[in-house]
Amino acid sequence: MNWHRIRTIAVADLRQLWQSPDFWVPMLVLAALFFVLIPLNLLWVITRIGSVEVAQRLSTVLDVLPDTALQPVRDAAPSTQTAYALAVYLFAPLAVIVPMTISTAVGAASVVGEREKGTGEFLAHSPASEREIYMGKVIASLLPGYLTALAGFAAYSIMVNLVVGPKVGGWFFPTRSWWVLMLWVIPPFLALTLSVVLRLSARVRSAAAAQQASGLVTLPLIILSFGQSSGALLGRGSSGIVVGAITWCIALAGLARGGKSVRRARLLGVDIG
Repeated sequence: MNWHRIRTIAVADLRQLWQSPDFWVPMLVLAALFFVLIPLNLLWVITRIGSVEVAQRLSTVLDVLPDTALQPVRDAAPSTQTAYALAVYLFAPLAVIVPMTISTAVGAASVVGEREKGTGEFLAHSPASEREIYMGKVIASLLPGYLTALAGFAAYSIMVNLVVGPKVGGWFFPTRSWWVLMLWVIPPFLALTLSVVLRLSARVRSAAAAQQASGLVTLPLIILSFGQSSGALLGRGSSGIVVGAITWCIALAGLARGGKSVRRARLLGVDIG
């Protein structure tokens, strides 16, 4: 494969996306809401609860966690333990759901959108091979979601350390499990999701149909990634590595098969279905 051609296709798609603020502005608002505003409001309230009785009731949420999960704050107040648990474990699904939502939205219109905009003919007659076109579309769909996740992760880390850190003795976040989640587990889940979404985008007749079909198909993947990412944080230190490795293998196999779905005839709109 020619990586220069792949990069050219990906950059062209990303440039078009950047020129569509009606798409990326709501996505940024979504990321800010779930990575910062909602967690900030909840953690701020919990860390400043004055009633011992209320704090003890809130601490019942800790019963779902293994004993080793709260080892760093074992001797802290119930409200501090609750805030720590929420920050480190229970907000983790946001790191999966937000980037998947964004990348799925981009990928669903990636191929079918070329036909609707009339640019499919240009791609179909370009020197890029069908696999190179496919990989360019994968990269252009994956980057917006993953980069948003990294930016949200950075903002979330600062917020958690400022709000919860003083209660637990200083800056403590991100933990090792969170680094594994963000750098090793989330990327293959995004790639696996896009291997399905782009295949749908190449087969349907409209971007609206692609969005609807992608939502139905990727929902089980979101639920699966939700469970696996949470398990990676709650399990032993090596569980996240294992989950990521298995997901990478499945994702690479899915991408290899998905590359066959992009055909020049489909870009021209004469071979759909």
